[in-house]
Amino acid sequence: MTPDRRAILAGLAALPLATAARAEAPVLGRPVEHPAMPSAHVQPRDVTVWLPPGYDAPDASYPVLYMHDGQNLFDASRAPYGAEWGVDEHVARLAATGQIRTPIVVGIGNTPLRLREYIPANLIAALPDDMRADVQAIYGGEPLSDGYVRFLVEELKPFIDATYRTRPGRDDTVIMGSSMGGLISMYALMKHPEVFGAAGCVSTHWPIRIEQLSDPAALAAWRDRLTEAWTGVVRADLPPPGDHRLYFDRGDESLDAFYAEFQTRIDATVRAAGWTPDRFRSLVFPGAEHNEASWNQRLDAPLTFLLPPV
Repeated sequence: MTPDRRAILAGLAALPLATAARAEAPVLGRPVEHPAMPSAHVQPRDVTVWLPPGYDAPDASYPVLYMHDGQNLFDASRAPYGAEWGVDEHVARLAATGQIRTPIVVGIGNTPLRLREYIPANLIAALPDDMRADVQAIYGGEPLSDGYVRFLVEELKPFIDATYRTRPGRDDTVIMGSSMGGLISMYALMKHPEVFGAAGCVSTHWPIRIEQLSDPAALAAWRDRLTEAWTGVVRADLPPPGDHRLYFDRGDESLDAFYAEFQTRIDATVRAAGWTPDRFRSLVFPGAEHNEASWNQRLDAPLTFLLPPV
């Protein structure tokens, strides 16, 4: 057993039995805070770098998992809704049992401009004029996603690679998020397939409009026009199949109940482009809602697909 594996198992053995979202659950590994990280492209934001158990062994290097909405990942007391993903517990357990390559996790905090930073600019450009105007009015302006992705690629990743013992190559660089974070994860893969080898899109918020979705007729009209735009964007901008991994999932309760027809069309488009099951996965979790508790419960699924052991 490697020293890293022994350290992870020792940490797990010391954990009390507890639900993953408990605020008092200890953090495995070591979080390092980088508050108000500056950028030439977006507003400053807090970044938490989670170093796995055993990181201090000098001869190891690690893939990197970049995750959006960083305040929701490790500590329920910092999460706006009082629930966390439990990323440290999941990653440590899966690594200890050899189910994933052990990553460094970079939690990227969001800002009040979250919606504009996470909405893909290529989708907005592809929308009919009236739909584009509606979205931009709701979100408060034009998309800022190109600047956010530039921050990730040109500023954050070079900083992480220079500061920590990473494996900087494409195949060891993964990006993941939920809801709007799912959209921006896919967009980052589209924009920079040379940088990101895999994207995890959890409960992806395909409807993008965040009001008046309860009227079935209005939703159907919006869905039909949006999916026509979305499928065109996916068809044109996803990298060719074979070298990347792409993961989608959804529940069927709360906001996720709106996603089925959107996701089905996207899945068909990806498969028609030649993406095979070893590189593309789209799962449905019956009874799952659109919240951190649900994402916590199924986090093993994207992690094992996006970071398979070598």
